[in-house]
Amino acid sequence: MTGIRVLTGDRPTGPLHIGHYFGSLRNRVRLQRQGAELFVVIADYQVLTDRDVAENLPEYVEELLLDYLAVGIDPAASTIFTHSHVASLNQLLLPLLSLVSVAELRRNPTVKEEIAASRQARVSGLMFTYPVHQAADILFCGADVVPVGRDQLPHLELTRLLARRFNERYGQLFTEPEPLLGEAPALLGVDGRKMSKSRGNAIALGAGEYETANLIRRAKTDSERMITYEPERRPEVASLVLLAALCQDRRPEDVAEEVGDGGAGRLKAVVTEALNEHLRPIRARRADLARDRGELRRILREGHKRANAVADRTLDAVRDRMGMTYL
Repeated sequence: MTGIRVLTGDRPTGPLHIGHYFGSLRNRVRLQRQGAELFVVIADYQVLTDRDVAENLPEYVEELLLDYLAVGIDPAASTIFTHSHVASLNQLLLPLLSLVSVAELRRNPTVKEEIAASRQARVSGLMFTYPVHQAADILFCGADVVPVGRDQLPHLELTRLLARRFNERYGQLFTEPEPLLGEAPALLGVDGRKMSKSRGNAIALGAGEYETANLIRRAKTDSERMITYEPERRPEVASLVLLAALCQDRRPEDVAEEVGDGGAGRLKAVVTEALNEHLRPIRARRADLARDRGELRRILREGHKRANAVADRTLDAVRDRMGMTYL
């Protein structure tokens, strides 16, 4: 991965949870350790895609930054930035919008799903065009690789299409990024539904050990005493077994066999111990980092500085290709 640039990020809509950690954050740290250069966007503007008001942004941005640093993302070897503080990135949205039709935006399956689940009283233009905004995120920094799930492939394909169209119309500039497909572990929330910040069914990375134990204690299981790993037939039990296995770097089948006929109570005890032990050093680092808010602001300022330098160069190159250099 040495020399490869990777774009990834999150919306600041609340605390990151263990689903984010096992599904994405650990992979980011692994990529960085393999020599990749990370650009991590805290997508504050995109909070407004599916809600009318972006609430608690200063707190949520700081919490995201704490989580990134606590899990091991190195700010000296990565660029962590917010949308709202990189003007040239957002200006790049305008020429990219000229390269895509309304019909193509309407056909994007992920946009259709997001609109259906939107919290807004009406669909905003930002919701409709946010795949192009994501394309600007990726193209401004010249990302070679973007870690995505299969449901995000339409967004990345649009990014590749926009890069291709710009290059064909104005001359070669943008690299067409490649997807880095990953299968996020199928961890359910404690209520048996998809783990989500908005549903209140997740275990936050920053949660204490007592809170974690309480959440796992009320996790949904089933009435069978013998613990097995059968994701299709017993999804709630399988999710807990998988969580313990991820924490202990074991096969879920081995965890299930060890718990055996100990039932849901024994399983939850194993999961609680495994998760708290795994997260203990991360939570300790997080607590240490939280004591110096000035350092957090310094890291974010430095990320903004680096991101702005890259975005300004990219926008200058775009203007040059488009014949918009007048001074």
